[in-house]
Amino acid sequence: MRGSVAVARGLSERFGLPAGHIGSPEPALNTDWRTELDAALPALREMSSAYERLMSGGLAPLTALSRCSVALATLPVVARHRPDACVVWFDAHADLNTPDNTTTGYLGGMALSGAAGLWDSGLGGDLRLDGIVLGGARDVDPPEQALIDGGAVRSVPQGPDLADALRSAIASRPVYFHLDCDVLEPGIVPTDYRVPGGLSLADLHAVSEVVAEGELVGLEIGEFEASWPEGAEPVVPDALLDAMAPMYAALTAR
Repeated sequence: MRGSVAVARGLSERFGLPAGHIGSPEPALNTDWRTELDAALPALREMSSAYERLMSGGLAPLTALSRCSVALATLPVVARHRPDACVVWFDAHADLNTPDNTTTGYLGGMALSGAAGLWDSGLGGDLRLDGIVLGGARDVDPPEQALIDGGAVRSVPQGPDLADALRSAIASRPVYFHLDCDVLEPGIVPTDYRVPGGLSLADLHAVSEVVAEGELVGLEIGEFEASWPEGAEPVVPDALLDAMAPMYAALTAR
């Protein structure tokens, strides 16, 4: 939660805009997905309402998330207002598990599937599977891989052809961009989950340049930790946010 505040502060400084706040910090429950979702629903519904106001006014949401599960509230609204846009989801995980096939019961691992209506979160399931482009996913469970292999969801892996493959997958559509910081190589920024084989900041910059070639309808950044596990010194997200600078130009051009 402190990490999302740091990201929001950095974005506020770059755009010269005040940051609003949805919800309030609470202790983690560390329990099953249903209990956690029920506890989070008031704040998630408030987030949905905020997105409705922004997008009804033709504005582009710029959001610092605490956890990816907040996308259960943001993505259905984006899909309703901009069905022509694709959601480009850069994350080490696919987050396409459902209550029926999850092996961990982790709510964040079902964020994208809930927004796509593969299960009922109570927040809408308006996102089409063919409107999803996964980027950098490498810790993928078998049911998620089946969606990718079957062509229901497009996946662009990390590698030397990442930028070109992403451009092809976007196919000139408008983009709503989601970044889970664990898509980066562990050690670049502090994250709760560490999955080897991730992007460098130079890779993220190249991805940002591809996204900025077209219309960017919104941006959300999640899962940035405020400090490294082994130390209490705060970490600022400046290098991370600098790598995404091309997207800012796309947003301000709206």
